[in-house]
Amino acid sequence: MMLKGFARTPLLWPAIALVALLILNAFLTPGFLSVRVQDGHLYGSVIDILRNGAPTLLVALGMTLVIASRGIDLSVGAVVAISGALACSHIAAAGDPASVPTVFAAMGIALAVAAVLGLWNGMLVAALGIQPIIATLVLMTAGRGIALFVTEGQIITVTSPPFKVLGAGFFLGLPVAILVSLAVFVLIGLLTRRTALGTLLEAVGINPEASRLAGVRSRTIVFAIYVFCALCAGIAGLMIASNISAADANNAGLWIEMDAILAVVIGGTSLLGGRYSLTGTLLGALIIQTLTTTVYTVGIRPEVTLVFKSLVVVSVVLLQSAKFRALFGRRRTRRRAPVPAVETAAAVPDRPKVSHR
Repeated sequence: MMLKGFARTPLLWPAIALVALLILNAFLTPGFLSVRVQDGHLYGSVIDILRNGAPTLLVALGMTLVIASRGIDLSVGAVVAISGALACSHIAAAGDPASVPTVFAAMGIALAVAAVLGLWNGMLVAALGIQPIIATLVLMTAGRGIALFVTEGQIITVTSPPFKVLGAGFFLGLPVAILVSLAVFVLIGLLTRRTALGTLLEAVGINPEASRLAGVRSRTIVFAIYVFCALCAGIAGLMIASNISAADANNAGLWIEMDAILAVVIGGTSLLGGRYSLTGTLLGALIIQTLTTTVYTVGIRPEVTLVFKSLVVVSVVLLQSAKFRALFGRRRTRRRAPVPAVETAAAVPDRPKVSHR
């Protein structure tokens, strides 16, 4: 009974896919799963997957709440680019880039602007009633241009050890990026599972009008969710810029909104709103990053990478579909069904002869 219950959970197939990818990489690259300690810090391919997947996980966590409210945010990639551009521009223009107050001021400016951009999306969706995909498409298109305007179309490089800590630093042996993303994950889990916020969010996602009539402040919740999603994207932008010590407005956060949406869908969150899974999003983000690592390991050409990732994602999503599994199961049952025996003359009982006398 326990095995049947576990098999019905939506996290089963994402977990199987992640384990299969790790086994494949371990087969292709000896020592892939090994973790070594050097200078008191943990290193290894698994650690690299967790660190490089931290920005995607942050964006996917914010996207999970947005999708749970029956919305979507296509502008997170632009917010990532704007956040990194603002932070690096401020640090580069400062007299002392290595100053801790300068770095904190740069991060504060970037996150404040990200919150304002989240308010903009929330206003378009909650206050003006514009479809989320259209409302966030506006910022998705204009945001990249804003980032290019901030950097004047150049790649801004910075040399700031305090700023480098966020994306490439270590704390207690673990990369800071992993700790920050896990802290956000735990925070969201506590807010949505230990308070009434999770129930209210599901109510808004299932039926916004009914929740409003029931006294739920659906507009306030939608506002807060879009601001939180933008803040997650802002932190991810700071993390990416910190990791490479530069702001690249053209490539920073490019297609990260697609990876985030795929991670959310793989994790079992319904695009129709209401049902969501933070643990599933975590698994989905790890699958996306492990897929990227697998592509590099196998040696697939960069132009084929998106096709390879899409095939794996479609396979996982189909396996999660109850209707697909039921259809596949019915076909197997039909093939294995025994062929009915043909009625023979010997099996037919003798009919009494009718006399015509």
